[in-house]
Amino acid sequence: MNVVIFGKGFGSPRQMNLTGLTAGSAIAAIAVLIIGVGFVAGSWHASRTGSGISINELEELTGELQQQRDIINSIRQDNEDTLDALSIRIAQMNARVIRLDALGRRLTDMADIDDGEFDFDSDPAIGGPEEPVALVPNLAVPHMIEAMDMLGAQLSSREAQLDVLESVLMNQNLKDRVYPQGRPVGAGWISSYFGKRTDPFTGKAANHTGIDFAGKNGAEIVAVADGVVTWSADRYGYGIMVEINHGSGYSTRYAHNSENLVSVGDEVKKGQVVALMGETGRATGPNLHFEVLHNSSRVNPVKFIRDASK
Repeated sequence: MNVVIFGKGFGSPRQMNLTGLTAGSAIAAIAVLIIGVGFVAGSWHASRTGSGISINELEELTGELQQQRDIINSIRQDNEDTLDALSIRIAQMNARVIRLDALGRRLTDMADIDDGEFDFDSDPAIGGPEEPVALVPNLAVPHMIEAMDMLGAQLSSREAQLDVLESVLMNQNLKDRVYPQGRPVGAGWISSYFGKRTDPFTGKAANHTGIDFAGKNGAEIVAVADGVVTWSADRYGYGIMVEINHGSGYSTRYAHNSENLVSVGDEVKKGQVVALMGETGRATGPNLHFEVLHNSSRVNPVKFIRDASK
């Protein structure tokens, strides 16, 4: 291959003869050079005029997009946290409503209110004409949380009020159960009253510390109030006797029994059978000697028997 080179510095044209391997190498070098220059020029031109965006501007846009993604992820996480908090709050309020319902049922039972008057197992009956109201936009989440907090405060107030009412009713109920009231026998009649009388064994005037109920051997004797048994054995003059402490300074005694059905330390309820009538001890026949003590002093049991009929 002959290559002719023209140029002012060469004077007359020069001719080069390229043959074989030398010619192929020269052609390849020239082709690579042309392609490289074209690629560099094309890249520079595209960055400046082709897309209208430089590499630096592209990096800035990429950074802004990442910031937007981070903000969106943060908002999504905040929303998820808010929903979780609302779910927990709703569950707590639901548990408190269930507790209030249970407390209401218990107070209804304690106050002996008719079942139909307060029904905590169904929605309350309501009525009245309806008038349209102006539409308002939905509450935002912060306002909803504030409204739920106000409702929670109202629930707390109602719980406190119901707790006080429950305490009053329970104390009243407890007082009624520990205060000695009623007859200690189901059948029988009062054969001797409290106070001075003629002693049936000596014929002399004596002080009777209780009242006697005449009846049949084996008749049931019941506690007149809740309490704890403090004596269940034979006692001089009383025969086989049961003594029950009711608290608040009150205690009762049931004497001349044929058999005691409770032991010391037993808790007894009002109306529970504690003994069977007999004539043990200083007795002329089957009867119950019944005593009421207040602060260790014997008082007339008739008053407590009459209190039960009021």
